[in-house]
Amino acid sequence: MISLITNAESHGEAIAIRQGETEYTYHQLLRRSAEVAVNLLGSSTDLQETHVAYLIPGGFDYVTVQWGIWRAGGVTVPLSLSATEPELEYAITDSDVQRVITNAEFSAKLAPLCQRLGLQLTVVDEIPECEFNTLPTISLNRRAMILYTSGTTNKPKGVVTTHANVQAQIEALVTAWQWQDSDVIPLFLPLHHIHGIINVLSCALWSGATVDTFRHFNADMILEQVAKNRYSVFMAVPTIYVKLIQLLHCMPKEQRDGAVQGFSGMRLMVSGSAALPASVHKEWTSLTGQALLERYGMTEIGMALSNPYTGERRPGAVGQPLPNVIVQLKSESGELIQTDGIAGEIQVQGPCVFIEYWNKPEATTESFDDGWFRTGDIAVIESGYFRIMGRQSVDIIKSGGYKLSALEIESVLLDHEVIQQCAVVGVADDTWGESVAVACVLQQDAELDLEQLKTWCRDCMSPYKIPKQLKIVEQLPRNAMGKIQKPAVTRMFASDES
Repeated sequence: MISLITNAESHGEAIAIRQGETEYTYHQLLRRSAEVAVNLLGSSTDLQETHVAYLIPGGFDYVTVQWGIWRAGGVTVPLSLSATEPELEYAITDSDVQRVITNAEFSAKLAPLCQRLGLQLTVVDEIPECEFNTLPTISLNRRAMILYTSGTTNKPKGVVTTHANVQAQIEALVTAWQWQDSDVIPLFLPLHHIHGIINVLSCALWSGATVDTFRHFNADMILEQVAKNRYSVFMAVPTIYVKLIQLLHCMPKEQRDGAVQGFSGMRLMVSGSAALPASVHKEWTSLTGQALLERYGMTEIGMALSNPYTGERRPGAVGQPLPNVIVQLKSESGELIQTDGIAGEIQVQGPCVFIEYWNKPEATTESFDDGWFRTGDIAVIESGYFRIMGRQSVDIIKSGGYKLSALEIESVLLDHEVIQQCAVVGVADDTWGESVAVACVLQQDAELDLEQLKTWCRDCMSPYKIPKQLKIVEQLPRNAMGKIQKPAVTRMFASDES
């Protein structure tokens, strides 16, 4: 049986979802999700893993539709609120969806597409209240969800997880991060990705906690609640922490003090979905007293690595394997890496690992190495902690016999006082194989002195095993308004000069 549902039964009248000023209990979630399930079932007794897509903002309706599909025996395919019609059509057709659910707000957007594809479109607002008796018993080994990858190297793939996979992903985090029924967390992350669905929403509801749902990241509304000490747990992507730091610096002292006090009183703050620059980690701790907990995961595996809840949260590292997750590093030549500081691909085993890419058996087979899922991410181990260097195909730059981490170079460059944002890539080079290129966005009204930056790079990058020969030779062109004129890059390349 689905443990999320059985757990909810024990939480009863506790507040599960707060949406604006409206609060919904776990009992209301159970009642309404059962009505959704009855509507989906119609005259059948079990959907038998029928794929049902839904496009609904985060909140009460989102949860009741997700749970309703599961309780009826279906497979959920959550869609992105910001997706274009071609993107929606791809996800719906690639995953062999047979029915779509939305709300009144998005029905006009989906109706023409569903009509063209011959799919039934259900508007959740129009599902009537009803009585229900017995819903199907759902085995944990049945398929539960299809989430689409970001598609960085090709079209997005549908990642299929079972109820057992979902449960394992939740249990690992509930145990490691010590979720409690007294927790309150804001949810502003997209709900077609694993970060929002598993790490925030499902872990909270599994534990009997309360989720405040927001359509998107609304800094003013969220900071107002933070200052009221409403939240005990906070999860966001690095970009949001950067924006929060900027906002805190700009606030009047009294308002800033209230927000800082709210953040400092939380029991857990997590950063994920992208690399967190060590400089941001340190600045956030300096501002709020909170050491952000950074973790590592993927759509295919949930979360695999995490800094400890109790213990050192090391800036620039993603910690150690979570409960019931086994992680190894493997070299390009196929050897297991046992030595600190040697880079290798992260490979994962455990009950959290997905079962297949939907309708892509070859891609599924290629993603496993003797039962280990190949993440495609490169890492090193340093004193027991994993540190991500980047994607095998994109973020690892091979220059002059060195393997350079684009993410690591970015993290170091962001320590420079005038560099606000940057992106590092490798470009073909006849001499060095690949040379390093970086696009930089400077702080407003700032200037970048080339000679000083050369010296700064030599001094700051050498501890990171980046060759001292790296040079920066030109700056991004900017117009009179200080905006970048085109997606040019600043070239950084190895030379014979020391």
